[in-house]
Order: sequence, then structure tokens, then C-alpha cells
Amino acid sequence: MKPNQNHIYIVGNGVIGKALAVALILNERKVTILRGSIDNQPAIIENIQVEIENKIIEAEVAVSSLSNFESLDGIILLTNKSFGNSVLADKLKNKTGKSPIVFLQNGLHIENSFLNKGFDELYRCVLLATSESLENNKVRFKLVAPSPIGIVKGSNDILQQIVDVLNTSLFSFRNEKDIQTIIWKKVISNCVFNSICPLLETDNGIFQRNEEVLQIAQMVIKECLSVSKEYDINLTMEVVLENILAISKMSDGQKISTYQDILNKRETEIETMNLAIAESAILKGNIAVPVTAMLGQLVKIKSELSRN
Repeated sequence: MKPNQNHIYIVGNGVIGKALAVALILNERKVTILRGSIDNQPAIIENIQVEIENKIIEAEVAVSSLSNFESLDGIILLTNKSFGNSVLADKLKNKTGKSPIVFLQNGLHIENSFLNKGFDELYRCVLLATSESLENNKVRFKLVAPSPIGIVKGSNDILQQIVDVLNTSLFSFRNEKDIQTIIWKKVISNCVFNSICPLLETDNGIFQRNEEVLQIAQMVIKECLSVSKEYDINLTMEVVLENILAISKMSDGQKISTYQDILNKRETEIETMNLAIAESAILKGNIAVPVTAMLGQLVKIKSELSRN
């Protein structure tokens, strides 16, 4: 694989996939967005607009179905909801060859379906950006910092090549050796935002505005940290809390993705967040995460009720 000479396949036609596709195309990369859950749809060209830093950028993007391709030769980026990874791993198994797969998804252990099915080139990205849908094929995007990419299963050479191909001034990436610590930090933050905000039906800014809600967040963080230590992840309350307050301030007024999913009657990713932490605690023995688990179960129930 050589940088800048690859076809980039983005699985998932959500806000992150759209923003990333536009950024890459404007930097002369060849990009196709693939719908992983909709089969046998004809390929079309969509004009996608991205609002970024008070300006609009746009590009013509090829959108197709995964079922239309017998093989994918390039870089495969997963921006779909992670609860679909088990099915997606089956669909990709005989299509990817040696093409690297990069997970741009939230959640803990989301790559396990691919590891279990013997994929060789797997890389994990923690997105440090926010995005939301404004209308059909128009999204708002804000870059917070370069998003780190690290190895799940693969090599440093391929990792660096992936970063070189994906990195642009609009949507930047960097190489990260200790990706697991960053994954856990993001997951713990997700456990806070993606459970408390939907249940209170409020925006991300609640943690900087309300001390009582912040205290609940600290209970969740404390429980999650007790689990992360069992997995040799060294994080502190201060580091995670500082991150949560920074996100709360930066995205004040914005609804977290899980809350948006519930409002739009879509399935959520809570099982790869709070419920994944609870499962990881059980696997390590006598670790109690009652608040984290309960909040996760309530979100799951709330999501199911919204779709019935």
C-alpha cells in the first residue's frame, strides 16, 4: 500500500462519514461511501455540504452499496454504528484481502467480531471531532484535535501509511502508540454523556451547568476507572473529569448522539458503552458498577420504547 494512491471506502453514510468524504475528496483522494446495511442499491453521486468554521465546503461523492463490490482494494473506514459490526464482519470477510480496516466508531471491544473472524489488518481511531446533521446531505463539523489511530492488529508501517493518506487540514489524524488508554478515556466519557444526557433529555452542557448532575457523572467515572485498572489502563478521575467538562463546555447546547438516536427512533450504541463496561467488570470478577450498569439499562429500555 502506498500513501495517496488508494481508494478509500467509507462504510456508513452518517455525519462523520459524509464530513470525512468531503475532506478527503477536496484533497484529491478517491472516495466511495458504502451503505453496509442496504444491499443492491445502484451507485449514485451525491452533493454533500459540510459547514465548518462558518463556511460551507462541498464535494460530489460516490455512494453505493457494499453488496455491489466483490472486493475492496484500498483503505476501509468503518463509520457505521458499532452494533452492526458482527454482521458487517461476515459481509467483509471475503472482500477485503489485505486491505486495512480502520474503526472510527465509539465503544469498547467493538473490533472483537473482526478479530474472531481472523482479519489481519485492524486499526482503531478515536475521533476527536463533533458533527451533527443539519438537513439532507448537509452536516456541521468541528475539529477538536487530530484524531489518534493505533494498532489493534497490524504493523507500524501500515499505520503510518494510513495516517498519511487520511490526514488533511480539515479532518486531521495522527499516529498513536498507546491507543488503548485513549479508547478507555473516550469510552468512559461516552458512558457519562450517552447515558445521563438522554435520560435527562438534555444537552451536553449540563455537566458544566449543574453540580448535582456532575456528581452523578463522577460516580460513573469512579466505577469505570475501577474496571479500567483491571485492564492495566492508567487513568485518573482528574484526567477524565477534565475531559468531560471540556467537552461539555465546547458542545454546550448540542445533543449527544445517543439522545439524537432515541429522538429519531434509531437503535443506540449503549451496549458498547455502559453495558460493555458492566460486562468487562463481570469478566474480571468482583467489581461492582451498579450506577453505570443501571443508567445503561435505562437508556436501552428508553430506546426500545421509542421504537415501539
